[in-house]
Amino acid sequence: MAEARGPSRRRPSPPAPPSDEDMARALEESGNYRILRKLAARPVAAARQPGFSRLGVILDTETTGLSHRSDEIIEIGAVAFTFNDDGAVGDVVGIYGGLQQPSRPIPPDITRLTGITDAMVDGQLIDMPSLSALIEPADLIIAHNAGFDRPFCEAFSPIFAGKAWACSVSEIDWSARGFEGTKLGYLVGQAGYFHDGHRAVDDCHALLEILDRERGDGESPFAELYRASQRCRIRIFAEHSPFEMKDHLKARGYRWSDGSDGRLKSWWIEVGEDDLGDELSYLRSEIYRWKEADPPIVRLTAFDRFKA
Repeated sequence: MAEARGPSRRRPSPPAPPSDEDMARALEESGNYRILRKLAARPVAAARQPGFSRLGVILDTETTGLSHRSDEIIEIGAVAFTFNDDGAVGDVVGIYGGLQQPSRPIPPDITRLTGITDAMVDGQLIDMPSLSALIEPADLIIAHNAGFDRPFCEAFSPIFAGKAWACSVSEIDWSARGFEGTKLGYLVGQAGYFHDGHRAVDDCHALLEILDRERGDGESPFAELYRASQRCRIRIFAEHSPFEMKDHLKARGYRWSDGSDGRLKSWWIEVGEDDLGDELSYLRSEIYRWKEADPPIVRLTAFDRFKA
């Protein structure tokens, strides 16, 4: 007679191990950790979404130094993307990154900063047809410190002449968004990401992600930047202001121009159109002390701002 057997006891399957994201979320929810996630670059879209008719290009350069007159570009990165009139970002539609051999060896401090060596740029040239294909149709070029990148780019090639530029450092109120600094690495880190910085294309991808982050009211940094780029700014030159007033002007935010960059040799400031009247009143009452004083002003749009 067959021996009776009890019910079979199957060993329960071990629970599936938690995913990386599960572990990261658990650490964050503990309140004892802050997690940085690796920032992933957006791929080039196979087809553009309808309704995003405008083209923006995020651009970054690496150079042999700080002067666009004597130093040279050794790398250009560009990421082209579509957007609409409300400042909503659509798709990435083009990417370019290229190196350029300068006429002189790269300074050691630049190599330490960028990781670009003389061996890397040996025989390299920027592919101008590929770069032009992104720049020429662009409605807006964005750089994280356009006052640095625009002069270098315009000295490098005429394809940048006559383009509208925006600066993601100076034309976005990052402090109002909870950021305590404006350097790209800091913005990326405080947003909860990390990336391979100091290479031009990588920095362009990183900036796009930060610009496309919405805040509580739904407005992204890019929407704020695009609105700012459409406004006119006024540059006021306190020409022939009394010498003894220089400390007052400096304390108010005026900067000195020695005339070497083509500007008037004088103290100057840049303000919004709404602030023009107040600034002229200040100059007439506090600096010139003459109500008929008429200091020179220059109106600047995105096509003029950040030029050398």
